[in-house]
Amino acid sequence: MSHFVWNVDPVLFSLGPVTIHWYGALFASAIFAGLYYMKWVFTLENKNVDTLDNLLMYVVLGIIIGARLGHCFFYDPDFYFANPLKILAIWEGGLASHGGGLGAIIGTWLFCKRHNVNTLWLLDRLAIATAVFGIFVRSANFVNSEILGHPSDVPWAIVFERVDSLARHPAQLYEAIAYLLIAAVLTLLYRSTAIKERVGALLGLFLILTFSARFVIEFFKQQQASYTLESALNTGQMLSIPFFFVGVFLFLRAKQTPAVTGKK
Repeated sequence: MSHFVWNVDPVLFSLGPVTIHWYGALFASAIFAGLYYMKWVFTLENKNVDTLDNLLMYVVLGIIIGARLGHCFFYDPDFYFANPLKILAIWEGGLASHGGGLGAIIGTWLFCKRHNVNTLWLLDRLAIATAVFGIFVRSANFVNSEILGHPSDVPWAIVFERVDSLARHPAQLYEAIAYLLIAAVLTLLYRSTAIKERVGALLGLFLILTFSARFVIEFFKQQQASYTLESALNTGQMLSIPFFFVGVFLFLRAKQTPAVTGKK
């Protein structure tokens, strides 16, 4: 069977000493797409859009720091404990979405504490923007030929020629499509139901859907961690389980929580 061959240069363009990579361009696009979405939400709810620039700083720093530390300590702890200065070498690659999620939550909490905003109320709305963010990031992973799937003969398998000649599951695209569907579902519920009035419900549903999808897609991915667990589940799946149950707790709890506004 003839499979689609992917061999895109990770460099978008170079101009003298300046080099722009596809990953950086798509990561920046993810940030601005999430910001645009939040501006739309704040406009709909008559909130102060000007505060979003400050929120962006907290969340982006949280994502980058959390994703880097998550990669270092969740997926390759032996190497980074032995070479702690390498933790700072973010240009060498290595970001973990679970750590990025935790970092985003911490960054949002710090922002809300400073600006007297209800944290869960804001996280409900950021959940949808995060799904939009994920579409771009996983697309960037696809362009970079990283986070590869297992070899496969399915008709839609792809040969990542920069890596090897094997046809593989495009696991990055599976995840990007999952985020697209999650963003669409959450947006529809946000616009057409009263779910946004139940604090924690949108965040809970986001966690349930995202980490259910992540758990399943991990079966199609190659091992990302530098170690092997004595379990049928891999590291990504083990890390997804707590997020899933937090989501269930938040969603069920939201049914009994009075509606709130953004302010505490």
